[in-house]
Amino acid sequence: MNGPDPLRILVVDDDPGLRRSTTLLLTEEAYQVGTAAHGREALDVIPTFRPDIILVDVRMPVMDGMAFLEAYREGGGEVPVIVTTAYGSMELAVEALKAGAYDYLPKPFGRDELLLTLRKAEERESLRREVTRLRAHLPPAERYGEFVARSPVMVRVLDMAAKVAPHPTSVLLTGPTGTGKELLARILHKESPRAGGPFVAVNCAAIPETLLESEFFGYVRGAFSGADRDREGLLEAADGGTLFLDEVAELPESLQVKLLRALQEREVRRLGETDSRSVDFRLLAATNRILTEEVSAGRFREDLYFRLAVVTLHIPGLRERPADIPPLVDRLTARLSRRLGRAVPGMAPEAMDRLVGHSWPGNVRELENVLERALILAGAERIEPEDLPVGLGRNPEPRWESSVEAPDIGAEDDLSVKQRTAELERGLIQEALRRTGGHRGRAAELLELSDRALRYKIREYGLEPEA
Repeated sequence: MNGPDPLRILVVDDDPGLRRSTTLLLTEEAYQVGTAAHGREALDVIPTFRPDIILVDVRMPVMDGMAFLEAYREGGGEVPVIVTTAYGSMELAVEALKAGAYDYLPKPFGRDELLLTLRKAEERESLRREVTRLRAHLPPAERYGEFVARSPVMVRVLDMAAKVAPHPTSVLLTGPTGTGKELLARILHKESPRAGGPFVAVNCAAIPETLLESEFFGYVRGAFSGADRDREGLLEAADGGTLFLDEVAELPESLQVKLLRALQEREVRRLGETDSRSVDFRLLAATNRILTEEVSAGRFREDLYFRLAVVTLHIPGLRERPADIPPLVDRLTARLSRRLGRAVPGMAPEAMDRLVGHSWPGNVRELENVLERALILAGAERIEPEDLPVGLGRNPEPRWESSVEAPDIGAEDDLSVKQRTAELERGLIQEALRRTGGHRGRAAELLELSDRALRYKIREYGLEPEA
């Protein structure tokens, strides 16, 4: 901040006389000054001028100070914003402070008032930059504090994430359900040059197939029955930021083709529209399926797979990284305690041993569920083994495996892995449906499949109930 380059101040005011006088005063104090007549012009100026501090009037035409502040913060802007306001507009100044302004100056302000406020803001900005600089030198496992990584395998995942984050490269995140794929996607966005843009997360399995195209590409009024207004799609909404497609393997082939075309041409066409619109977003995708197997089975397009999987980051399940469980327990316990409004308890060593020894088929989501239950049942001092579910940590295998027998392989049997896998998968689906009385939603949860994937496999294996 105090280096050879002068501090850059952007003055945003619709009064040309005030812009000139403020520019003269600040130039005399060795500041570099940029100006704008309203908030919209300021947003256009910021990317090239790159101000260190913004001085903006509350009342302006076209875009006032409040609207500018909201747009600037939503776009990821972080530098201090000082609002100026005339007598009688102090309520607006207070609103601006609540919306993220650093400080305010009442009009008319004098030279000393302006310089004192700017220097306080300068100290704050200098501290912020120093924190950012120091944070950048931390190892990724420490820098990404929201993602626990103590085990060597997870440290490697975060090291690779740190390398790929600054680039526009598409990334495919793989791993079992509940391991934190969306959290890692948000980290990749936050650490990228697009951090100031939107992060649009889409669960591909949660959107009904009949609505997928309109949700992804948008539509214009009159495109179909019920389309009473124009609406942008998810691809347009991600323009300038990151599009995250969770459970991407659930996309039907018809949409895979259209998504591939949009990725290749960087254009989208709303339903009912003849002209295309340019879009620019970074694509991240996630799946708990083995996508290469989906390609081999003809359920996922190979050309789309290669578009998505330029870099693949695999997040293993908790059973493969027990070293991450104790710090995860500490973090989740603290967060859940705050939510439940209680003091953070300790953890009895025997209870921690059982948590570390469990196989966690539901991964972090299951761990969070178990800890919330334990916090409700535990005393004030610490969580004891009896506060945990009966049997937790005593059976290292997933709960359903004990009731499904491995096939008896004779010397003359077919050893096709593909055939044997299909037999096992069919048996697991039958067992899940038996346990749930045929309830497909609960069966899908047991199998860690989406409802759509389970429906497809039921048809594929001929498990539809007889009419």
